[in-house]
Amino acid sequence: MIKSLKALGILFATLGVVSCCDQTKTCSKMDISNDLTEAEIKRGLFTPEVMWKMNRLGGATLSPNGKMALYTVSKYKMEENSGKTSIVTQELGSKEPICLVESGGSPVWSGDGSVVYYTSSQSGSSQVWSIDVTSSVKSQITSVDGGVSGFRVSPTEDKILYISGVKVAKHKSSEIYSDLPESKARVYDDLMVRHWDYWEEGIYKHIFVGDIVEGKLQNQKDIMPNEPWDAPLAPYFSNDEIAWNNSGSKIAYTCKKCVGAEYAVSTDSDIYLYDLDTEKTTNLMKESGGEWLGYDKYPVFSPDDKSIAFLSMKRAGNESDKSRLMVMNLESLESTDLTHAFDYNASNVIWQGNDKLYFISPMSATHQVCSVDVSGSVSVLTSGEHDLISLSISEGSAVVSLTTLSDAAELFNLDLNSGALSQITNLNEMIYKDIKFGDVKKRMVKTTDGKEMLTWVVYPPDFDSTKKYPTLLYCQGGPQSVVSQFWSYRWNAQVIAAEGYIVVMPNRRGLPSFGQEWLDQISGDYSGQNIKDYLSAIDDVSKESYVDTDNLGCIGASYGGYSAFYLAGHHEGRFKAFIAHCGIFNFESMYGETEELYFVNNDYGGSYWSDDATAKRSYANSPHKFVDKWDTPILIITGEYDFRIPYTQSLQAFTAAKLLGVPARLVVFEDEAHQVFKPQNSIAWNREFFGWLNTYLK
Repeated sequence: MIKSLKALGILFATLGVVSCCDQTKTCSKMDISNDLTEAEIKRGLFTPEVMWKMNRLGGATLSPNGKMALYTVSKYKMEENSGKTSIVTQELGSKEPICLVESGGSPVWSGDGSVVYYTSSQSGSSQVWSIDVTSSVKSQITSVDGGVSGFRVSPTEDKILYISGVKVAKHKSSEIYSDLPESKARVYDDLMVRHWDYWEEGIYKHIFVGDIVEGKLQNQKDIMPNEPWDAPLAPYFSNDEIAWNNSGSKIAYTCKKCVGAEYAVSTDSDIYLYDLDTEKTTNLMKESGGEWLGYDKYPVFSPDDKSIAFLSMKRAGNESDKSRLMVMNLESLESTDLTHAFDYNASNVIWQGNDKLYFISPMSATHQVCSVDVSGSVSVLTSGEHDLISLSISEGSAVVSLTTLSDAAELFNLDLNSGALSQITNLNEMIYKDIKFGDVKKRMVKTTDGKEMLTWVVYPPDFDSTKKYPTLLYCQGGPQSVVSQFWSYRWNAQVIAAEGYIVVMPNRRGLPSFGQEWLDQISGDYSGQNIKDYLSAIDDVSKESYVDTDNLGCIGASYGGYSAFYLAGHHEGRFKAFIAHCGIFNFESMYGETEELYFVNNDYGGSYWSDDATAKRSYANSPHKFVDKWDTPILIITGEYDFRIPYTQSLQAFTAAKLLGVPARLVVFEDEAHQVFKPQNSIAWNREFFGWLNTYLK
């Protein structure tokens, strides 16, 4: 790891490097061994089993005085198929972290930095707790039936808001018919009947607010009584969609207050302002009189409470529109787009004073920290081939989490003047000192329409250019998700490379960080230019003498799974093996089976019964219509709880392959959804993945 980060030109702060062993010794109940076995050390390769021994950094926040970082570290125990998360504090100039809480999450500082608030299931369900940083005395603040899924303590620390599920509607037959308690039907009169990985059963996430009296929650109140919608938004329920103002008198939150079919086809979320004194809720977007047709999310109050920053998408129904950084004057309700001249998305917004904001933006397949003043003048503060994935600023100090395709997340100091980065943590030193990683190189590929496409190429460890290597085309999901310097515990390029494969990762059309035109091109053109971009990338890299062109593979998940299904009928003999995870196979049935209809409406051009020319072209090019050309072995993977791209898509593809006599294997995870998260499931996934590739490409 250190070698790869030095190659980025990043300055290391010797005093700030954290030894994993030092850190975890202070948490007795986190005593999960992540030592490598003698066999793993001798082999020296980054296997899935080694990856699951890594310590995982959670997002960090700085103390109010800017001198101490607060973050989480998660570890997993494979034999128990579970993990634990500890809460850690560390002085920025010290090598000695302190394990504050042995098992907990979502930590936040008190206003003076003397107390940390966090969630814990220590008492049986997830509740809000506090711990004195000096004395380590803990106290349970909430005792909410059913537990809390998120919280925010008011800046005045006399109140707390929390998120909890509320039963609003009846959809179970046993609830509708009280004399049939054993009946197991769900009953609906409108969409959406399920979302992402759960069935709609009338329970919605609501925001509650209450008083903290002598360290305990009292007088709690649902600020959305009987409302049949979620705040924060499903399916992620992010705490960042809720904010206190600095005086503790108002709460801003994100909500999409519509139901049924309207909810399924809409991205029109708004930001609401709740006044604790009057108990009145105001829709800021509606009251402002502007046209706010897409997502409006992530409110952040200015220090003087006179303005609110938020992220806004302009176009209705487009979940991947440009994420604009807006600032609204709360007196006049006039808004200014601070990034109107900046052709990239904004995220992780932080005020610095009342006239300057910092944010993170994807740029050229990396993520960088930027700043903007209230006049709209944007400056890019950092550079380098890395992803900065979180940001915290306090009293002029700043910390970020940094990843690369070769490095899991670590905490870094960020100099807000120079943009220089200096490493604080080294959570996986024990992995990097004994395990070899392959080189990652940036390659610019000429596309069929004369554009330059940034492509990452990941090489096996100990790469020898005089040898030939089987090579994989990696197809990204999303479809609008950047192939950046990300680190993944699901699709990890270094794990794949360690098995002896070259991995080709193109930033094809439809991916962020190259401007909105490049991003928008894919909508309504799934089978078009981005497919050509894929083939341009693999063909370009295949010119190298070390690529075994007789053993090329194509892999991908979600939209990448669709890409594998489509290319299986259009690859003209290039590939000898395909892997499709949770891919779209049949556009018509997908339209009827999925839940967020705004996605298919935007990206297909409409429904399968539409007369729209774009929609007709999309459905005419559905992968299932080209299975007569399938002639290459294909592994198909899915999860039974995937309602986003329902598992039935994968069943259809497997049925077609087997009836056509194409070698195929189906892997269905009964307790996973769109992604595979559980430790032992992940190992099984990797064994199936490499078993298939090694059978047909080696």
